[in-house]
Amino acid sequence: MARHLFGTDGIRGVAGAYPLDDTTVFAVGAALGELVGGLDPRPEVLIGIDTRASGPQLAGLIAGGLERAGVPVCFAGVITTPAVAHLTQHGRFVAGVMISASHNPFQDNGIKVFAHSGFKLPDELEERIEAGMARQRTGLIQSLSMNDDPSLVQNYIEHLAACLPSPLNQALRVVVDCANGAAYQIAPRLFERLGLAAEFIANRPDGRNINLACGSLHLDLLRRRVLESGADLGVAFDGDADRALFISHSGRDVNGDAVLWMAARHFRAPLVVTTTMANLGLEKALAREGIGVVRTPVGDKYVLEEMLRRSAELGGEQSGHIIFCRHATTGDGLLTALKVLEVLTATGRTLDQLTDGMPVYPQTIRNIPVRARVPLEQVPNLGDAIQASEKALAGRGRIVVRYSGTEPLARVMVEAETPEEVELHAGRLAQVISEQLGT
Repeated sequence: MARHLFGTDGIRGVAGAYPLDDTTVFAVGAALGELVGGLDPRPEVLIGIDTRASGPQLAGLIAGGLERAGVPVCFAGVITTPAVAHLTQHGRFVAGVMISASHNPFQDNGIKVFAHSGFKLPDELEERIEAGMARQRTGLIQSLSMNDDPSLVQNYIEHLAACLPSPLNQALRVVVDCANGAAYQIAPRLFERLGLAAEFIANRPDGRNINLACGSLHLDLLRRRVLESGADLGVAFDGDADRALFISHSGRDVNGDAVLWMAARHFRAPLVVTTTMANLGLEKALAREGIGVVRTPVGDKYVLEEMLRRSAELGGEQSGHIIFCRHATTGDGLLTALKVLEVLTATGRTLDQLTDGMPVYPQTIRNIPVRARVPLEQVPNLGDAIQASEKALAGRGRIVVRYSGTEPLARVMVEAETPEEVELHAGRLAQVISEQLGT
C-alpha cells in the first residue's frame, strides 16, 4: 500500500483543512495508538508543538485519539523537533509526535512521528497508520487539554551541553535568530547554560509570526544585525529548529554545504552523506581532501538512512539539516550551532576562514506551483527538455527536477559553470513544467 498522507517529513497541510482537519488528525492519533499499543505492553507517547496558533488544538486531537486507544500522553509544550526525537529515544516513550510545519508559514502545520529509536517512522509503519485510520473515523472526537512537563526541555538542554568536549570560547559574539519558533525559549537557556553571551532576535512569537521575514529562509534580518553589531557570526533556525544556517562576520551566507565542508575536515570524517541538491563544489572540495561523498534523494530522513547503512557520522543538506550521528538521530539546529562554535573555539579561526576553499558552482532552484503530481517521466515535453539541457551542459553541471515533499511545488535545480547557463536552462525547464502542470 502506498502512503497518501505521509510525505518526506510527515503529514503537512493547512491547519483545519484536510488532512489536518479535526476528524483526520484525531484518526491519526487513534491509529498511532492502535499501532504502538501492539508494540509495547505499557505504551506512552510524547507530544511537542512549535509556536503556531494551531498547535495546541492539533496536539489535543492527537492526544484524544491516543486516549481512545488507551495510550497515555506526556506533553512537552513548545519544544524543537530534534528535542522530541532525543527525548523519545532516551525516555520512557514508545513514540514521539511533533506538531510543526518546520519552515512553512503559520497557517500550515504538520505531524511528524518518531519511533522509540529516535528515528522517523519507516515508510511501512506510516503505511500501517494510514491503513488504521479508516477504522478510527467513527465515534466521538475528543481534544484533550494538557499541561506541559518543564523537566523535558531541561533534559534536552543538558544533553546538548554534554555534546561538547570542552568549554566554548566565551568571547565569541553571536546573534541568534529564533524564527519566532520552537527555539525561542530553549536557545537562550542553552546559551546561558554554556556561559555564552548572545543577542537573540525573532524571539517573540505571537502564533502567527513564525518564519515571517526571519529564520533560516529569510537571512537579511540576521545579516543586518551581525553587520551592525560587529558580531563574530549569526545563526538562524527554522520554525522547529531542526536546521541552522549561518552568517559570517563579513555578512556572507554559510549554508549547509559550507558547514559540511568545515565539519568534515575538522572532525576528520572519511565520508559525508548529502543529497542531490548539494553543490558540486562541495563534492570536488571534499574529494581534494580524500573525503568521500554519497548523495541521496532530498530529505534528512533519506540522508540518515544512508548514514546508518554506511556507518557514517556526518551528513546533511544544503538547507541546513546537519546530522551528527554520534549525538542525534535527526537534523538539529541547536546542535549544529554548538558544533560550529566548537570548531571556531578549537581553531581560533573565523567562520569566513573556515569555510573558504570550497568552490561554489552557480546554482538556482526554481519552485513552480503545480495542480497535480503527475509522475515526472509522464509530463509531456519535460524529458526531452531535460535531455537537451544535459547535452548542452556536457558534464559541466547538473540538473535535478523533483516534487517538493511538503508543498504542491515542482523544484528545478540547475548547476553550471556560469550564471547565464544556470538561468537559461532553469528558465526553459520551469516553463515546460508551468505550461503542463501549472496552477
